[in-house]
Amino acid sequence: MRENNKQILEQANAAMTIGDYEGFLSFCTADTEWTFVGEQTLQGKQDVREYMAKVYVEPPKFRVERLIAEDDFVTAIGQISMKNEDGKMVDYAYCDVWQFLDGKLHKLKAFVIAAKT
Repeated sequence: MRENNKQILEQANAAMTIGDYEGFLSFCTADTEWTFVGEQTLQGKQDVREYMAKVYVEPPKFRVERLIAEDDFVTAIGQISMKNEDGKMVDYAYCDVWQFLDGKLHKLKAFVIAAKT
């Protein structure tokens, strides 16, 4: 099961990186919950859809350094680059902890820190 969850996350992220946000959302539960630690919590696919439309004007670029799976959780550690409000590409370090439910992305706890330039 753990290896399958890794594959599901990799497929979902592949959709995200080409801007297929609805494709990404198809991997999520209807009541998905995303918590960006210290910032905000999104409740449900519509909140996530609106967030993506606002923040991911251009698809983000991921570099996953490690995926760690245990039980119904997959932790992704890596780098993400995306454009800010001014159109400038900004690099971040991230650690996403995903909880799966019935083979879908259910809850996310994301730790995201701007990389020093």
